[in-house]
Amino acid sequence: MTTAASLRDEVVQLLQELIRLNTVNPPGNESLAAEHLQAYLALNGVESKLYAKVPGRANLVARIPGTGDGPSLVFLSHTDTVLADPAEWERDPWSGDLVAGEVWGRGALDMKGEVAASAVAIASLAREGFRPAGDLIFVAAADEEDGTDEVGLQWLVEAHPEAVRADYSVNEGGGDRVSIGGRVFYLCATAEKMSAPFKLRVRGRSGHASMPGIADNALVKAARLVEALGTYRALPSVGPEVAAFMRAVTGGEPAPEDVVTRLREIDLFAADLIEPLLSLTVSPTMVTASAKRNVIPALCELTVDCRLLPGQQPEDVEPLIRAVLGDGDYELEWIERWGGTRSALDTPLWAALESWVAGEEPQATLAPVMCAGFTDSHWLRDAFGTVAYGFFPARTMTPELAARLIHSANERIPVDDLELGVGFLRHVARSLG
Repeated sequence: MTTAASLRDEVVQLLQELIRLNTVNPPGNESLAAEHLQAYLALNGVESKLYAKVPGRANLVARIPGTGDGPSLVFLSHTDTVLADPAEWERDPWSGDLVAGEVWGRGALDMKGEVAASAVAIASLAREGFRPAGDLIFVAAADEEDGTDEVGLQWLVEAHPEAVRADYSVNEGGGDRVSIGGRVFYLCATAEKMSAPFKLRVRGRSGHASMPGIADNALVKAARLVEALGTYRALPSVGPEVAAFMRAVTGGEPAPEDVVTRLREIDLFAADLIEPLLSLTVSPTMVTASAKRNVIPALCELTVDCRLLPGQQPEDVEPLIRAVLGDGDYELEWIERWGGTRSALDTPLWAALESWVAGEEPQATLAPVMCAGFTDSHWLRDAFGTVAYGFFPARTMTPELAARLIHSANERIPVDDLELGVGFLRHVARSLG
């Protein structure tokens, strides 16, 4: 029988090995991690297959086949990471050093820690002879951090749907343990906003910067639009995730316009968490104009980060955005649309998560939230109707510290949280299987 101590050592070692494989995206090189995981799983009797749209960027899919017609479950993760500048770090970002009970390195939190925990969970279950009623699947996908090359899960669900189709999924995006109003909650991400950025092109007339009166400065004309978008706040609305969160935290459902005020009376963190989940958000983030200091620009391009609630589409909100901008000489172009999906709350997977929370901390409550950003979960929801939750529990590191470390210098994960994650994943597999 596998012991907790051996699983703890096993997941630490595997995470260290994964961190030492540089899979910064771009260029990715995720095959390094996929092949390493495949070798590890093979030693533990777990069959896996690599799927690659282009050389060097493989996705790994492993499974324990089900014995009957029970629900299938996928542990979803990605192996690519964002860039790391060693000059900003106290340690080599690819060292995988174990220091004071924490594993250091790029991807420790996002999300090679969960990759390692998922691999150890499925490997340890296989060693114990576990046979689920439905398939237990482990996906270590490529290209989540960038996605523009479309070689990761987006490609997998289209090119190899039989490999990744599942009834339920557990992924990143939630699991934080928080204290709100003196009570303990574990947050589960059951929905995601849509990323729908757009560009504004403002036109004018160029001229020499020493004679501004003879030109029509597109940058100056754009300033009014930037200010209008920067100060705009959409009318709030309450979706099922926020409603359930408010019932768990406050015992009731305040009117949409009262949600943030009510939460601020209880806990500022909770108010900051929920506020962007009440409406679409628009944030001007990038601007390009003249390429020379002494030339007044005839064209100014603004890039605006826009996040929509599940169910909203760019064409639905464009009239509202144009109303905010008002009349003017500009063009609006939507760049992309990713995400914007949700999963139901009353499901066997939710019950499995609740039973884990009850077993770990009987006084704690599981509460749903929505991701203000998006993860790979939306590909499964869109393609197969998968019930996909973001939940990888963290009890030792605070969510405030984790938020400062993800995509930043000195990223690291406590070994205690790695061990907690392995136990959680094993519990969910057994509960559903």
